[in-house]
Amino acid sequence: MDEKLKAIIKFASCLALSLVGYIPTIWWMVNRWNAKESYYSHGMLVPLISIFIIWQRREALSKIKIAGNMLGLWIAVACLLVHVVSAALRIYFLSGFTLIPLIYGLVLFFFGKEMVRKLTFPILFLFAMVPLPLAVIGTLTVKLKLLATQLSVFVLNGIGFRCIQDGSFIRMPTSQVEVAAPCSGLRSIISLVTLGLVFAYAVKTSFLKKSILFLSSIPIAIATNVLRITLVSIVNDLYGEKIALGAFHDFTGFLVFVLAFLGLFGVAQIIGARQIEI
Repeated sequence: MDEKLKAIIKFASCLALSLVGYIPTIWWMVNRWNAKESYYSHGMLVPLISIFIIWQRREALSKIKIAGNMLGLWIAVACLLVHVVSAALRIYFLSGFTLIPLIYGLVLFFFGKEMVRKLTFPILFLFAMVPLPLAVIGTLTVKLKLLATQLSVFVLNGIGFRCIQDGSFIRMPTSQVEVAAPCSGLRSIISLVTLGLVFAYAVKTSFLKKSILFLSSIPIAIATNVLRITLVSIVNDLYGEKIALGAFHDFTGFLVFVLAFLGLFGVAQIIGARQIEI
């Protein structure tokens, strides 16, 4: 049997056995992905994107010489130990984070440094599928919705709609809008940062420009969310809550992602990162 095929079979077998032990953690992640108003509804797409990137590189990967490295085994064992403790204590987010370096370690152990170097991005990209702890999500949500409220009030006053900030409420002379948790912008930031990471990886340019493109996803997500809140506040003031918080609210949610993607594309054009290569 071919040496590379043997390594693939051994890797797949060890990974499959390891994943059996991760079933409670994987089930926890799936539940978080599918939860109502989930911040990680993109989670199920992340492994598919990683697999697609690996598939696109299959020819280059097939030419790499197998040279297993024992360091990978120690990384995998360490990850399994942390996972066992984390799963026993039901600290599933920590358990989930150990899955990615476990895969990295197994690739290094069975295939070697050159292979793991070529697969670094699709492996590490899997971190994007692991939900943050609810306590962290809660803290970030509160801070972001207050920031979004403050910025929206600034914009509204700047364009002639008098209003004041009252906590997470935007109070206008004849109406008010609450910036609730789903409108904090955290979901937009998490999703757009994930998209920005893939986009930055795909463009053929320098590391500096890739970094600028990736980091721009955060202010773009915040800005588009503020635009959404501003538009909803204006429509609510002019036409009433029924229209503003109905179909128009849903439409602006879709609009945010379209504008955010166009924003990323615009940044790529400005910095000269135009050629895409997976």
